[in-house]
Amino acid sequence: MIPEDLRYTAEHEWVAGGGDGVVRVGITHFAQDALGDIVYVQLHEAGAVVTAGESLGEIESTKSVSEIYAPLSGTVSARNEALGDTPEVINTDPYGAGWLVEITPDDPAAVDGLLSAGAYRELTES
Repeated sequence: MIPEDLRYTAEHEWVAGGGDGVVRVGITHFAQDALGDIVYVQLHEAGAVVTAGESLGEIESTKSVSEIYAPLSGTVSARNEALGDTPEVINTDPYGAGWLVEITPDDPAAVDGLLSAGAYRELTES
């Protein structure tokens, strides 16, 4: 379950869009499966400046607490407020309603430097 039209990070985040200058970020099916039942999500608020590779927030599951890392440097333009009440949607729809934040990247071309679906597939199968 690795959509071909997304870009990925080695930390199991996905990135969609970029055409309008904004990208949507979430965690992959692989990541949510490894975490187990997600019970709480803490994310930076809109307006926060993030740096690629640094913390964007945390996801807590019945198994552990995991950091979420910014795939790109930029400014958080929105966060998925629905996750406050229903964090488990990340388990059921990680590529849709379970998105985490939207970021306006400092360098929109940086999306192209992320992993393709094929490269991410190789990473998760090794």
